[in-house]
Amino acid sequence: MKKLLNCTLPLLALIVLSGCATTQPHITRYAWVTGLKPEKIERYEYLHSHPWPAINKMIKDCHIQNYSIYEREIDGKTYLFSYLEYTGTNFDTDMKLMAADPETQRWWKETDPCQQPLPDAAAKGKIWSDAKEVFHLQ
Repeated sequence: MKKLLNCTLPLLALIVLSGCATTQPHITRYAWVTGLKPEKIERYEYLHSHPWPAINKMIKDCHIQNYSIYEREIDGKTYLFSYLEYTGTNFDTDMKLMAADPETQRWWKETDPCQQPLPDAAAKGKIWSDAKEVFHLQ
């Protein structure tokens, strides 16, 4: 019996402990930059200090978390830096879902005119330019 307990207890402990382990979702980080028109700064800040509930819900439904937009003036021009973490499995599909949402389209009609795309984004008909991650501390 003692020999059985010596073998069984460590195995039982391993089973119990493995059941307590949690898995973290796969996270992909994205960042972008764009300009902000000087005459639209107040409007843009107002919109983002009062986001529509349906917009926040759609962002979360599309597996986005820790989404932030920062503003910075450089050499007399104002820029926006956007960062998010994506936990889904198909970013392109989720972004198409978001783009098809009527409330999101209505939101973008408010926010897009405030932004001044950088030349690379403008050439592609986009508003935000991709930013490359060069460092991440975990």
